[in-house]
Amino acid sequence: MKRVALFLANGFEEIEALGTLDILRRAQIPVKTVSITKERTVTGAHDIQVIADTTFHEADFSAVEVLVLPGGMPGAKHLNEHEGVKKLLLDFNEQGKLIAAICAAPMVLGGLRLLESKQVTCYPGFEPELIGAQVTGENVVVDGNITTGKGPGLVFDFALRLVEEIAGLATRREVQQGLLL
Repeated sequence: MKRVALFLANGFEEIEALGTLDILRRAQIPVKTVSITKERTVTGAHDIQVIADTTFHEADFSAVEVLVLPGGMPGAKHLNEHEGVKKLLLDFNEQGKLIAAICAAPMVLGGLRLLESKQVTCYPGFEPELIGAQVTGENVVVDGNITTGKGPGLVFDFALRLVEEIAGLATRREVQQGLLL
């Protein structure tokens, strides 16, 4: 099973991060939350504190095959300012590994020019940050190795699509049924 790293930056959108984490773990996909701060405790956009499994500097990404970036502000801005995260995204993209971003977080990928000629979606208003992308406005878009989601109210769509990408349609349907969706 593919291993996932889900990044947490101060100001992250709690629903997007924790909803995605919950759904991936329901699918028995190994996920580690990774604080990009020096501390494992990270505070979300709505003042909810979460203790990450590890910090970026302590994490071993050698066995990770999927990177997930929740949105939220200023969380997405902090992700965009983290040189280590950006280098990892470039490396993952070069290797064709899966990258997923929701809400404002696709702006990180846009700034790295990873979205050029790709169909994507994002939270309304962040389209100018998605350099070279074809923004569809759909709830969730998969183009090659990149999955993007529109925003917090669509976290189930986003996370279930990731389950499908990682573990297959049967697992997605099983998790979806268990969630009564």
